[in-house]
Order: sequence, then C-alpha cells, then structure tokens
Amino acid sequence: MPLLGVNIDHIATLRQQRRAPYPDLLFAARICENAGADSIVAHLREDRRHIQDVDVFALRKTVTKKFNLEMSIADEIVGIACRLKPHQATLVPERRQELTTEGGLDVVRYGTRVARAVSRLREKNVEVSLFIESSRRQIKMARDVGAGTVELHTGRYADCRLAGARKKMLAEFREAVAYARDLGLVVNAGHGLDYENVCPVASMKGMHELNIGYAIVCFSIFLGLERAVRQMKALVTNAGKS
Repeated sequence: MPLLGVNIDHIATLRQQRRAPYPDLLFAARICENAGADSIVAHLREDRRHIQDVDVFALRKTVTKKFNLEMSIADEIVGIACRLKPHQATLVPERRQELTTEGGLDVVRYGTRVARAVSRLREKNVEVSLFIESSRRQIKMARDVGAGTVELHTGRYADCRLAGARKKMLAEFREAVAYARDLGLVVNAGHGLDYENVCPVASMKGMHELNIGYAIVCFSIFLGLERAVRQMKALVTNAGKS
C-alpha cells in the first residue's frame, strides 16, 4: 500500500501573511506524523514565499520519520540541501510568477544541470527524486541522470473534469508507473490530489508514496489537522489494498 507524504508549505503560507511566529511548523509536522504521515514535505523556494531556511533546518532536526525537501536545481538551493542533508530531496521546476508548481521538471532539456545536482546530493547520501511528467522520455532520462526515485505529476489528472478523459489519463499514468518500475525506479506521485480523486492513483500497482499538501491543509480548517491527515491516510491505505 502507498505511503503518505504531507506537504506543510501552506501552513507556512498562512504564517508569512503576518510574519508571525505561528502557526508553528514544527508543531504541525508533529501532528501530521502522529496522525500517520510517513514523511513531511516542504518546498524551499528561491523566492522564500512560504518555507524559510530556518524552517528546513529545524524540521530536519525534529521530523522523526522522513523529511523530504522539495527544491529547484539552482546552485544556491542545492548548496543549502547539501548542508542540510534531508532524507530525500525532490527536484522540481520553479518559476517566480507561478502560484504553484505548474508541471514536471524537464529532465530531457536540462539533463546536464539535473545530473550535476543529483550527483552533488548523492555525494551527501541524500536520496534523490525527480518530479516529472509521466512520459517515457522523461522517466528514462531521470534514471540516466542518476535518480533512484521519480514523482509523477498528477496535476493534469486532478484538473480534468471529463470522465472519459480522466479514465484515459489514468490508463496512461498506470503504464508510466509500470515502465518506471521496470527501469528499477521507485515511483511516487503528487500534485492536485485530494479526498475525491486520490483513490484511483493510490490503488495503482507499484505506487510507493503519494505527496499531498494543499487539500489536507484546506480540509484541516474545518476538521483540524490531525483528523484531516488521518482521513487522507485511510483513503490512501484502503485504496492500496484493493
């Protein structure tokens, strides 16, 4: 059954609106872990719009399960990650103007830079995942540049409102998971997954982990963070048993 990684970026987004000391990210991470999260995810963006440098170093010291640092391939950020040594680093594309990550990292186009970042991180014994689209070219290149894990971008699936198109996307996604597994890669998935669309992805054979944040943080406004995480964990776990 798949694991659940909980992204806490948008708890920091709320904090940064007032530059206040709360909500406390470390407290949030502890609640998520106690509620069943298998990893804590945070994205240290180049513009520092939510997660700050001090946050990632504090989380690295206090997260008791796995700390997954989402990051760009910018030299500055890679340098920070090499000092931090998170359990896992997930390399993602990044644009200053975007509201959130808009697609997968183009490993085919930026292969040399990605390979350099992967090499620097692996020298520090950091597990490296690449957040990519579910195309065979991108998956193969991810393997070729030295990544051991890929996180397949589920945004197009999550945004699709037509049942037929969504079914087709799931079939293509299932094929991509199988292909990546055949290449020896660990397969994760994430972006746009919520309480209504997560089960078909969680039930895919070979799916290792789902990384979900925004939906959980939004749901927690009404139910509380612990219950929101527990409910998502139950969906992922039960779907993985089917």
